[in-house]
Amino acid sequence: MDTRLVTLLERLEHAEGLELSRLERSTTLLLWTWNSRYRLMLEDGPLVFLEGGSLFPEPTPAHIRGARLGAILLKSGWIGVGLPMEFRVRDRRFVTSPIIAIGIRPPSAPAVS
Repeated sequence: MDTRLVTLLERLEHAEGLELSRLERSTTLLLWTWNSRYRLMLEDGPLVFLEGGSLFPEPTPAHIRGARLGAILLKSGWIGVGLPMEFRVRDRRFVTSPIIAIGIRPPSAPAVS
């Protein structure tokens, strides 16, 4: 196996992150990337309402594809610190800058503005 691929796979394996399918519906995630801040409210599986960045000022239905590592690798249904997130809105694909922090608010937690 190519040593570059092995290095990428090891980086992905040791990254701090979340498996979205393990979180309760209505959990809210706050994501800070190098360039933006996003708020995601989880619905079913990879379906979320996404708000933030320069393109999504209002909650928008989106489909989280996963964490992107390079041009080829995607860890589906998972997001991680240090890695860009890939998502789709309608038929358009978006890739964020790398995530620097993730905050989690369970469905039962009070909303904080």
